[in-house]
Amino acid sequence: MAKKDETKNEKSMKEVAKKSKKVEDKKSLWEKFMIFCHGVGDEFKKVHWPTKKDMVKYSVATVVFVIFLSLFFYIVDIIFALVHSLFR
Repeated sequence: MAKKDETKNEKSMKEVAKKSKKVEDKKSLWEKFMIFCHGVGDEFKKVHWPTKKDMVKYSVATVVFVIFLSLFFYIVDIIFALVHSLFR
């Protein structure tokens, strides 16, 4: 008897899913767009925005890292140029 109840529940769940899908299909493009916009707004509320102090730290770290890598690759380029000029 429990199996019959489970199959009835599964069938009713499938019917509800089909009906809800039909309702979603009938929504206009504008309604779908508005639902999307509300979802985006809800997700923006969940975002953890950094403070000004954190942004300054991240910006300074990024600039220092870029300068370091620039110097590193400049030195590597000079070394390769010297090695290349020795074997000419």
